[in-house]
Parts: sequence; structure tokens; C-alpha cells
Amino acid sequence: MGDTVKGQRGSWTFLTNHAHVLVCIAREPDMRGRDIAVRVGITERAAQSIIADLVEGGYVIRTRHGRRNHYALCPELPLRHVLERDHTIGELLSVLGSVRV
Repeated sequence: MGDTVKGQRGSWTFLTNHAHVLVCIAREPDMRGRDIAVRVGITERAAQSIIADLVEGGYVIRTRHGRRNHYALCPELPLRHVLERDHTIGELLSVLGSVRV
């Protein structure tokens, strides 16, 4: 499934699957849901559910291009947790090297 640093105890990571999906979309806006699922290490159904959450929350805009989806980010929107809501998803993605703000 998803890649983690080898030799570490447990399988937890610092970012949620929602953040991982967001990173995938930021890096490849035309990536298919099944490819996102493989990269993140989740099922295709879980990836589609997360994408739907991101679209519903206004963080991602999904448009249809032929038979494929294209995703656009709204990097100015704040992170959702009270501890981070004074930062935007664009800032997070910038730190992770996924987008430039």
C-alpha cells in the first residue's frame, strides 16, 4: 500500500489520506482516481470518497474533460482543524513542494 520510511515502528504518517490525495492532485491535476488510490495506498472507492469530500468542501474543483476528470485546487482556503486554520492548503502544499503560492 502507501509508502512509508522503512525501519520505522508502526504504519502511521504525519499527513491524513485527505492530504495525500490533495498532494497527488496538486502534482498531477489530471491523475485518475485509481492512480491516486495506488499512490496513496487506499482503495479506489476511498480515493473517490476523499475527492468528493475535497470537492464538497470547496478545496478542489472537478471538471470533466472528455472521459476524464481534471482537478483544480483552491489554494487560498484554510486548513480545517482549529490548530491549523490560520494556514492555507496552498501553504501546506508549498512546504511539501507540490505547488508554488
